Amino acid sequence: MDALVSQLFAGLSLGSVLLLAALGLALTFGQMGVINMAHGEFMMAGAYTAFVVQGVIADAGVSLLASLVIGFVVGGLLGLLLEVTLISRMYKRPLDTLLVTFGVALVLQQLARDVFGAPNVDVRAPAFLSGAVQILGVGIPKTRLFILALALLCVLALSLLLKLSPLGRRIRATVQNRDLAETSGISTRATDRLTFFVGSGVAGVAGVALTLLGSVGPTLGTNYIVDAFLVVVVGGIGQLKGAVIAAFALGLLQAGFEYSTTASIAKVLLFVVIVAFLQVRPQGLVSVRTRSLA
Repeated sequence: MDALVSQLFAGLSLGSVLLLAALGLALTFGQMGVINMAHGEFMMAGAYTAFVVQGVIADAGVSLLASLVIGFVVGGLLGLLLEVTLISRMYKRPLDTLLVTFGVALVLQQLARDVFGAPNVDVRAPAFLSGAVQILGVGIPKTRLFILALALLCVLALSLLLKLSPLGRRIRATVQNRDLAETSGISTRATDRLTFFVGSGVAGVAGVALTLLGSVGPTLGTNYIVDAFLVVVVGGIGQLKGAVIAAFALGLLQAGFEYSTTASIAKVLLFVVIVAFLQVRPQGLVSVRTRSLA
C-alpha cells in the first residue's frame, strides 16, 4: 500500500509539472495554431528570473512569490516580442513557425550561457517548503505539493479568463471564426498578441516553479517542451480540460511504468501508448466542433 500511494503521488507530481509546462502551449499552439519551439526557453527565462530576484531579495519566501509575478511578466514580454517580430508574419504556416522558433530557442539558450554562464545555478527553496508532509503514511515533499497547487491555480485562472473576461470572449470568438470576429469589431491582431502574452507568461511561471525541483541551466526548457506538446495533443488542441486530464494521466502512466521498469524504458512505453491512443482518437481526449471546422 505504501508503494502504491508513493507511486500515485509521484504520478500526480509529474502530472502537475507537465500541466504547468503545457498550459501556455494550450493557448499559443491550441488556440492560435502556432508551433512555438521556444516555449521551453520562456520557462528557462522564468527560472533565471527567480535566480536573479533571489539575489535582490534575501528572504526566500518573499523572493519566490515575487518571482512568480515577475516571471509571468518576463515570459509574457518575451512571447509578445516574438509574436510581434516573427510569428505575426507566419500565421497559417505552422512548419515555418516551427523552424523559426527552434532557431529562436537556440539563440535564447546561447544568450543565457553568455549572461549566466554554462554551469547550472541553484535557487533556494523557502523554509516553509522544506521537509515533507505525511499522507497515508508516505512522506510527500512540500515543494511537490506547492507545484500541484500552483498548477491547479493556473488552470482555474485561465478557465475564468477564457469564460468570464472580455479578453476570453474575444479569444473564443477569434478561434471559432476569425473573419466573423473581425466583422464584429474585434481586433484579432490585438487578441493574438494578448493571447501570446498570457500563454508565454504562464511558461515563465512554470519556470519559476521548476527551480524548486532542481538546478537551473540554459537547456532547462528542452527537457519539457516535447512532453508539453504531447500533453496538448493528447488532451485535444486548445482544450484546457483535456490538457489537465492528459497531464495527470501521462504522469500517472509514466510513474506506473517506472515502478516496474527503468526511467528510459518507461518513457518509451509512454510514447507507445500515446501513439496507439492517437491512432484511435486523433482529435485527442476532448474536442469541440467549431464553425471554422464545420
